[in-house]
Amino acid sequence: MRRRQFEAYLAKVFAWPARVSAMPEGRQSPPHPWPKVFDCVFLGGAIQIPNVHRLEAECKRGVLRQRIGSLSEDAMGYALQRQDPASIFALGCQVARRLKRNGVLHSDWARGRLVAAVDGIEICSSFSRCCDACMEREIEHKVDGQIRKDTQYYHRIVAVVLVSTDFPVPLGLRFQRDGEDEVACALPLLQDLDRQLGRRFLDVLVADALYLRSGFVEEMEKLQLEWVFTLKENQPELLAEAERLTGGPPQMTWSTPQDAFQLWHTPEVYWPVADRSLRVVKTFRIQKKHRVELTPAGSPKRKKRTKEEVLEESTNYYATNLELGSISPTFIHPLGRSRWRVDTDAFQTLTTQAHLKQPSVHQTIALVVLTMIRVLAYTLSTVFYYRQVVSHARQTPPTFSETARLLGYLFLPPRMDSS
Repeated sequence: MRRRQFEAYLAKVFAWPARVSAMPEGRQSPPHPWPKVFDCVFLGGAIQIPNVHRLEAECKRGVLRQRIGSLSEDAMGYALQRQDPASIFALGCQVARRLKRNGVLHSDWARGRLVAAVDGIEICSSFSRCCDACMEREIEHKVDGQIRKDTQYYHRIVAVVLVSTDFPVPLGLRFQRDGEDEVACALPLLQDLDRQLGRRFLDVLVADALYLRSGFVEEMEKLQLEWVFTLKENQPELLAEAERLTGGPPQMTWSTPQDAFQLWHTPEVYWPVADRSLRVVKTFRIQKKHRVELTPAGSPKRKKRTKEEVLEESTNYYATNLELGSISPTFIHPLGRSRWRVDTDAFQTLTTQAHLKQPSVHQTIALVVLTMIRVLAYTLSTVFYYRQVVSHARQTPPTFSETARLLGYLFLPPRMDSS
């Protein structure tokens, strides 16, 4: 990997320096212009620096000393607090449109459709640090060996992430407000994405059972979106009717050495709450899995690793507005399951490697802007990793985390030849 290859890739594919320079400045006569602050936070996110305190040290005497120069934690927080989050959101949408034009978002398994999942995650929980936008709850926890009830402050965000692609691609996020539930937070986010990206950018929306509400479904169909939502006990009448109609023998069955699969589909299941009919697919799956356990062998200090084969059963119901006449019901199953990629791939990597849950600058707007830049850095570094590192590797490629560290080392100034 060559020096500055990551930034060269962004400049060539996304015209990145021009886009960053075109962003509005939220301060008057700033000592450090916004492009400098943005580059600092963005590159810090790309090389997985955990917080702005560490970022200040890297700018002063670390890997970003030559690329960014001295920039204090207070200066970053001041600039982030006065920046408009809408400008970061718009920049992320420009990236998404370019990725679509370049064919990065195409996938074979989704049959040409762009499938997005919507889900929420909690970040920045604390018993001591809070801001005006924090949500609150009473929670019991252990302090010095004693159980005590305290007020916990926290934030929740809702994200829309493409899950039909080879790797998850976040499209946008929104912070949940106090007194607002996840679905109410997701609706304006999806509407903003529709305005920025266009009515024909997304094809299918997938989500868990929380989103199967008549009002939300109606709004999604106003956006001309097809949708597949998990059906559970929060819609008891619809679930009971679906169970009744799928009580007979399955319409489709197939098996492999590791799986046994059964599928039922009903083209019309009446939903009393919404006074309409939906299409429901039910699946029953038995998987053979190997479970490894440590069991005592002789001495209590010595353990023996044993492996046993277990059968795991799972039953799932999916409600959808997809026309099953033109699409096989078997396609609904992978669509419904694809929403798990938000948790297993996107949120997990953002939490463990992109430090999404670290508050760092716990101010109302600064935290929003910092989080949006971190997610944008994760998106573009992921694109770079799969399109430039993995695809060009002649041997086993480095991991995503190893690539981030290597990018950081490449920002260091080259050593002079002592000879």
